[in-house]
Amino acid sequence: MEALDLARWQFGITTVYHFILVPLTIGLAPLVAIMQTKWLRSGKEKWLRLADFYGKILIINFALGVATGIVQEFQFGMNWSEYSRFVGDIFGAPLAFEALLAFFLESTFLGLWVFGRGRMSARLNTLSIWLVAIGVNLSAYFIIAANSFMQHPVGSVFNEETGRAELDGVGGFLEVLTNVKALSAIAHVITASFLVAGTVVVGIAVWWMVRSSRRAIEGQPEMWRSAARFGSVTVLISAVLVSLSGHWQGQLVYDQQPMKMASAEAQCHTEQGAPLSLIAIGDFTNDCENVTRILDIPFVTSFMATNHFTGPESEVAGVAEVQEFYQEQFAELHGADYDYRPNLFVTYYTFRGMIGFMIFPVILSLATLWFTRGNKTWASDRWAKYAILTIPTPFIASNLGWIFTEMGRQPWVVAPNLESLNEPAGTGVDRVLLLTDWGVSQVTSPGMVLSTLIGFTVLYLMLGIVWFLLVRRYTYEGIDLTGDEAPQPDDENQPLSFIY
Repeated sequence: MEALDLARWQFGITTVYHFILVPLTIGLAPLVAIMQTKWLRSGKEKWLRLADFYGKILIINFALGVATGIVQEFQFGMNWSEYSRFVGDIFGAPLAFEALLAFFLESTFLGLWVFGRGRMSARLNTLSIWLVAIGVNLSAYFIIAANSFMQHPVGSVFNEETGRAELDGVGGFLEVLTNVKALSAIAHVITASFLVAGTVVVGIAVWWMVRSSRRAIEGQPEMWRSAARFGSVTVLISAVLVSLSGHWQGQLVYDQQPMKMASAEAQCHTEQGAPLSLIAIGDFTNDCENVTRILDIPFVTSFMATNHFTGPESEVAGVAEVQEFYQEQFAELHGADYDYRPNLFVTYYTFRGMIGFMIFPVILSLATLWFTRGNKTWASDRWAKYAILTIPTPFIASNLGWIFTEMGRQPWVVAPNLESLNEPAGTGVDRVLLLTDWGVSQVTSPGMVLSTLIGFTVLYLMLGIVWFLLVRRYTYEGIDLTGDEAPQPDDENQPLSFIY
């Protein structure tokens, strides 16, 4: 394999692993903050106990997320130095803000939340976990802003003298931060993260509700019932918001990256009233003519793209037409025969998997709310097993969505801003684009990349095992209600560290 292929595999593997941890941290931090706030406002001990329990999972996840996230940034200098040289001034700016502002905010106040127990008031301790939640989501915003520049570059011009893309002044940086692609993507990522975190909350809570009911553990079934209903409401609300933000983002992608969405539907030619296919079969070797779409839902793709079911306004571009457009537009840069189509199989099925795996937590949450109505507790072993098996599904959906986003952008590492093609010639706006095979480091040998690929894969496998065992251990431990009495919110002199 060439260095390019190995570098892509390395970045893909490390990113997928890192993104297992990211959504849970983004979503769980606010949920833990809400639990502790509910205790602060109501004085009910169960909410502080639950905040501590899920807070342990948050801390484990945060620690491993930091370790794996650092590796991501190093790869830009090691394997993708040409990319860094081309857009480093632009891409590095939001990442610098993420490190200097968001990361220090979340890490500092996470330490205060944990180690400040008993040394600060309950209100200040609760404020600390809220600042963690704000910092985590700010961090996500800056990273999404950097990634969105790769998907839809704005606020930049191409400098003919240096051969690099550069920010168009302070206003250009503000454009990067307010990129419409970034705004839609962050809405989708955060709502999806709440879906992930809510599923973890309801999945564990249902399992413990059944377990404690079977064992008749005093006080436990009611406490876990509250957590299960809280997690279920979170899942259902976030599922609606994920769908709405996904619709918004999908319409932007149809305009900004038409090849990505045409490939996601294996739609070979431009259509009006285009249907949504559930399954496609055939030869997926990027020749959509040999792919047969079956189980069509009429007009849905056109509605997703244009908000119109039929008529001229519902027209959606096909793979063949977008390929012709790109070949004509960029013939001088890449030649007239360059293939701008992404991997058709991956793009098509990751899009469906992203949506399909969302169904399982929704079913669990609806069932949980139904079976726990009227102060009832749920004691079905079958549903307890389903609850545990459901926990991985939103993680899978989130990762498939990330793979779809990145693989669907290929062969671009910085996709062209199609709106800029209408700018006057010579402004440099239309030259802010870069193919993936042009962004890889030119001096990195396949052997060097392969050795680090193997090393990181083995290391991440070990870290993954440690992460799973730690989460499993604390999940099995549950909450001990026979220990120290939980403090009251207005008792500022009583330490909060009854669990830690």
